[in-house]
Amino acid sequence: MLNNIDINQMNRLMEENKDAKQIITQLLENYHTSVSMIAHEIRNPLTLVSSSLQIMEAQHPEVKNFHNWDQTMEDIRFMCDLLNELSTFNNSSTLHHSVFSIEKLLKNIAVSFAISLDAADSSIRFSSKIMPGMGDFTGDKVKLEEVILNLLQNARDAVGSEGSITLSAERKNHTIINRCQDNGCGIPADQNDTIFDPFVTYKENGTGLGLSSAKRITEAHGGSIEVNSSPESGTVFTVTLPV
Repeated sequence: MLNNIDINQMNRLMEENKDAKQIITQLLENYHTSVSMIAHEIRNPLTLVSSSLQIMEAQHPEVKNFHNWDQTMEDIRFMCDLLNELSTFNNSSTLHHSVFSIEKLLKNIAVSFAISLDAADSSIRFSSKIMPGMGDFTGDKVKLEEVILNLLQNARDAVGSEGSITLSAERKNHTIINRCQDNGCGIPADQNDTIFDPFVTYKENGTGLGLSSAKRITEAHGGSIEVNSSPESGTVFTVTLPV
């Protein structure tokens, strides 16, 4: 996996040498294509296996008593999630632009998230404060939705069975400011510098790609993502996007 140091070194080399720029660009294209192909080739049969096991479990509930059945199902779900997030991470800097109402997008996300909490019979308190008048936004609608949903899902994991989550958004001059706040367990100070690094996770079943993808997508839009957290007060993620 390419890290930040590798990318910085390549950028300097491409600025200094046009031939190197052409070669490195081609290598990067091949790298991204290979990762996507591998993830796709593995994900398809794995999804088929997962579906077959779910059908078997529905038709023959007694299989749940088999030794390590639950762990096997959990491992398969984790692998499917990992491959999905790996594909998202690999393509996170490639944007498909359109013009859309970011206010409407955020309100739809808030409604969907609230419905998911109700469906899970959750005691989590969720509220949204999406200010009107944010206007049209040019960007990748699908990928920005992934960013906000990822932050909301992380907040849900952080607060556990009870707690509160707030999604807010406002426009200040030529900037859209989105905040996802929770009163959960917080992030220790020594982890704040690494939570956006790929494959770094502090969750039991985390892949370490969600926040890294969110950062890459945000930066591909010319924006930034920051975290302010402590075990005492919870966590606030702030996504800032230029209009």
